[in-house]
Amino acid sequence: MFAKSNNTANGSKERSICVDKQTIDLPLVTIIVTMFESTHEVRVRYAETDQMNIVYYGNYAQYFEVGRVESIRQLGFTYKTMEAMGVIMPVVELHTKFVRPAHYDDMLTIKTTVKELPVDHRIEFFQEVFNEAGKLLTTGKVVLYFIKAKTREKTTMPDELRRKLEPYFIQ
Repeated sequence: MFAKSNNTANGSKERSICVDKQTIDLPLVTIIVTMFESTHEVRVRYAETDQMNIVYYGNYAQYFEVGRVESIRQLGFTYKTMEAMGVIMPVVELHTKFVRPAHYDDMLTIKTTVKELPVDHRIEFFQEVFNEAGKLLTTGKVVLYFIKAKTREKTTMPDELRRKLEPYFIQ
């Protein structure tokens, strides 16, 4: 099996693949990775550390929440607006991996990524926390559901938020 790229008569590109002595011409496709990413900085406060001067592990859930809330705000939308629309977002899963510790007064960067545009009631946020030196400290994944506040039934993402996220996921 071998592959090679060719220019066609109309200027587009094709990839030729030879499999079992048969050549198949395929259009050359550019794959674009689509996702929404944002970052937010937070300084570690003394009350967030333990006796060893290390951030207590339970505080990372709050850091992840700050990252999620601020990522939505960077889109020009807010949790408060969503709640006024009658939609809430409870956390249904939280996964955290601790790589190295953060300490009192460290400036942390929380990177929040939405890798897939939600198609139903579920949204996943992938999060990473870095120190000032750019070293990865913690990773996490948080899954939330869109829920109607009054009935507690699953629902889809509000249209206004969807419109804000869609440009990051153009096919």
